[in-house]
Amino acid sequence: MPAQVSETFVLRTYPYREADLIVSFFTRDQGKLRGIARRAKRPKSAFGSGLERLSHVRMAYFLRENSELANLSGCELIDSQFALQSDYGCSLALDYFTEVTDQLMPPHEPNEKFFRLLNSTLEVLRSGGSMWPAVDYFTLWAVRLTGVLPELRVSKEETVEIVEEMFVKKLADLTPRDWTKSTLQGLRRTLIRSMEQHVERKFLTVPLLEAL
Repeated sequence: MPAQVSETFVLRTYPYREADLIVSFFTRDQGKLRGIARRAKRPKSAFGSGLERLSHVRMAYFLRENSELANLSGCELIDSQFALQSDYGCSLALDYFTEVTDQLMPPHEPNEKFFRLLNSTLEVLRSGGSMWPAVDYFTLWAVRLTGVLPELRVSKEETVEIVEEMFVKKLADLTPRDWTKSTLQGLRRTLIRSMEQHVERKFLTVPLLEAL
């Protein structure tokens, strides 16, 4: 059976046996999958640095029918997020994007729009964009694209403007506004709380982000 090749974001890796890794990865065409990367921890691995957090790769894998785990055979690196890890805030944002994607995306259900959301958010950060607008934009679209978005009962006109502008404009087109920090924080917490209720768990990255 020939290998499938999918454009992929690597989400998490877990140790498995002496030299292998279990990999959770989000593909453009197959949704979220898990697989075994054999000998991935060896120096001359076929995966190289392609299994780092949120690496954008072309992943080659075999997935048998009714099998829970794919067999990963290698990957070709498209984009790395390594340069962002030197900034503590951006590094936490990467952890947050990873956790939200891993928790909200059901297995084997493609979501092309969510894949593009993750890709465009990372592109803006790599090009020098600010961390907090990226986090807020990703959060708003994540709850909308996964059907988690609650009915927003707001009384402040500026909050409505934030939602409308972020849903209509692309992240790279957003311009600075005189939105208050408390309004942004309140909206972000409301949406994150909705996601946590949806997946029935507390996100580990959120307290670290809020401490910045």
